[in-house]
Amino acid sequence: MNISNDIDSEKHMDTEISSSTPNSKNKEDLLLHLADTILILSHRNTAWCGHGPILEQDIAITNISLDLLGQARNFYQYAAKIINEATDLNAAKTKIGNDAEGLKEASEDSLAYLRTEREFKNLLLVEQPNGDWGQTILRQYLFSQYQYLIFEQLQQSSDQQLAAIAEKAIKEIAYHVRWSSEWVIRLGDGTTESHARMRNALEELWPYTGELFMPAEYENKASIGFELNSLKQQWSEKITEIFEIAALPSPKSMETTFMQTGGKTGNHSEHLGFILAEMQYLQRTYPDSTW
Repeated sequence: MNISNDIDSEKHMDTEISSSTPNSKNKEDLLLHLADTILILSHRNTAWCGHGPILEQDIAITNISLDLLGQARNFYQYAAKIINEATDLNAAKTKIGNDAEGLKEASEDSLAYLRTEREFKNLLLVEQPNGDWGQTILRQYLFSQYQYLIFEQLQQSSDQQLAAIAEKAIKEIAYHVRWSSEWVIRLGDGTTESHARMRNALEELWPYTGELFMPAEYENKASIGFELNSLKQQWSEKITEIFEIAALPSPKSMETTFMQTGGKTGNHSEHLGFILAEMQYLQRTYPDSTW
């Protein structure tokens, strides 16, 4: 399968008038949710570039960040294509008259750099601070194990574009799972200090894992072979297996933890605003700039 990269315009959409159907809007929202989540985690991980505990792992997490960035681009490009196909620019320009100058095609850049916090649909888990190495590693493992199961399903999607994106990324994600799980075990079952840090990381991050399996409306209605309810048990079993080896509390012992939600529908923690301020600064300061 080939992944389409035929988004010709690098311009952004300041004004959007869409005639999308409910189905295309749900798919658009789902694509943005997937892209936003992966992009924000990629951005978080890049902060370790040049600061990893040892050179080999510094390079490893930087490469993982690049993998995630590439995956996010594919989803943004597909979302932009759907948005542009559903938007009749000529009709819109006729409708809005003198304000038409600001109406431009969507692109991966506009979707990443010109949307606000409330428009982002990423999981709350990925926007949490890096903390120490253990917290970053645990966040990566919790997400990668979840992402792998999702992409396994997406490979079977009736949407060929989505299936192609998943097929291309699944090998990368398998490596992310293996790499991060090995570190969870290494630190959890390591020294007294490393074990304590992993316990602290688990306390910080676990309240954000419930949202993974609480489907937003667009996830339920997109109808593209993506079913969260069937994944929760699989994810819990995988996590339990690694946590047992790492001498960490089992997911079952944390079932009563209050879970934070809202990221999928644009309600975020205070951390996302700071991430976007840094990530979007250049494009917002110098609009339409290119290398």
